[in-house]
Amino acid sequence: MKAGEPRIDFDTDWTYSPAPESKDHIGLKDRYDLFINGEFQPPKNGRYFDTINPATEQKLSEVPETTQADVDAAVLAAREAYEAGWSRMAPSTRGKYIYRIARLLQERAREFAVIESMDGGKPIRESRDVDIPLAAAHFFYYAGWADKLEYAFPGRRVRPMGVAGQIIPWNFPILMAAWKIAPALATGNTVVLKSAETTPLTAMKLAEIIQEADLPPGVVNIITGGARTGQMIVNHPDVDKIAFTGSTEVGKYIQRTLAGTGKACTLELGGKAANIVFEDSAIDQAVEGIVNGIFFNQGHVCCAGSRLYVQEGVAHEIIQKLKDRIATLIVGDPLDKNTDIGAINSKPQLEKIQTYVKIGVDEGGTLYQPRCDLPEKGYWHPPTLFTNVSQSHRIVQEEIFGPVLPIQTFRTADEAIEKANNTPYGLSGGVWTDKGSKIFKITKEIRAGVIWANTFNKFDPSSPFGGYKESGMGREGGVPGLLPYVVLV
Repeated sequence: MKAGEPRIDFDTDWTYSPAPESKDHIGLKDRYDLFINGEFQPPKNGRYFDTINPATEQKLSEVPETTQADVDAAVLAAREAYEAGWSRMAPSTRGKYIYRIARLLQERAREFAVIESMDGGKPIRESRDVDIPLAAAHFFYYAGWADKLEYAFPGRRVRPMGVAGQIIPWNFPILMAAWKIAPALATGNTVVLKSAETTPLTAMKLAEIIQEADLPPGVVNIITGGARTGQMIVNHPDVDKIAFTGSTEVGKYIQRTLAGTGKACTLELGGKAANIVFEDSAIDQAVEGIVNGIFFNQGHVCCAGSRLYVQEGVAHEIIQKLKDRIATLIVGDPLDKNTDIGAINSKPQLEKIQTYVKIGVDEGGTLYQPRCDLPEKGYWHPPTLFTNVSQSHRIVQEEIFGPVLPIQTFRTADEAIEKANNTPYGLSGGVWTDKGSKIFKITKEIRAGVIWANTFNKFDPSSPFGGYKESGMGREGGVPGLLPYVVLV
């Protein structure tokens, strides 16, 4: 923006009338039990813990603390279901069951979207338009592969691995469950899935759908709990494969634990994606892409565009437009359809974000936050920008998992590539330019599993997803997403 050009005046009466999504149609129990062998059953120790709404701090329901005996029962049920018939079932029949799950999820999409927003804090627009439709799409996609595996792996015979232990994170509960359960079932495996401690409810609702779909008992078992429960699954001797999405720290623990056991493993871990904007890009679209890249789901996204690199010639213009744009973002009730940024998932996560913001200021970064009235109750953080930072700043190097964006400049494509690759992570990235040749150069030379061009945070069940370096190993989605669940003969 040139000096003297008129700025947008935000001191007007621009207001949106509240547009809350109704909760009348959802069915939420006061207490859920473990889903083992096709039935809901209480934990052996009789203990439960609360799951709360991060936007209100009110209790939503309570779920079981899983014991070792419960994990043993879940794994035994999965083993018996695997041996009893699921692994030998006609592939087309397996596909029908998975289709049925997809259709039931579609039918109850509105209910799932509301519960996902209440339990996780994400805006209803995102859970309604992204999480639930994508979860159903993954079940549809892998249902189609169930009887076509010989085409996925031409010339090879395929057999399932056995019992898959799956551990999912709190940021995309139902979507991550679909990413893991659908390919496992399509390839003839059975499943023990552990939901995240702070967002277990849509996994329990998925258990209801699995029961309604008449899936044979034990094919999918869903348990709840914290890190200790995850350890029980990882260490269980009768689990053949581990699939984990979460922090790099836990991923390293799993890899060390599984070393020498012969168990297969896929890890989808942390990220610190570079989002690179060149002078020849469509500036306004790039600004929208930057906003989507870092503020989608409050920044609780492993592939978030959490490092912004802007070419010097347009840096001033983009930073100013970015400040103007985030001043319009609405932070508040996740169930309000106007909301752009919902609640931070938990108090510990909010404290972690606040700690990193303080570190950014203490290390000399320039903080920008728009005027923002945050609700008094719940866990909230305003959209935040940092300028005057360098590669050595911790907020540039470390994953924050929140709505905080450090911004740097560059002069040449080679400098942008060098800075983008200066990270222990390699999960995703973005590039904005009108030159196709530049897109090919950047995407070829950045070491990351997914790189978007002139867009960001776009997903499709047919596209594989996964990282390099400390961002993990193995792929989910697409044909490569089948590979971690099969033995090729």
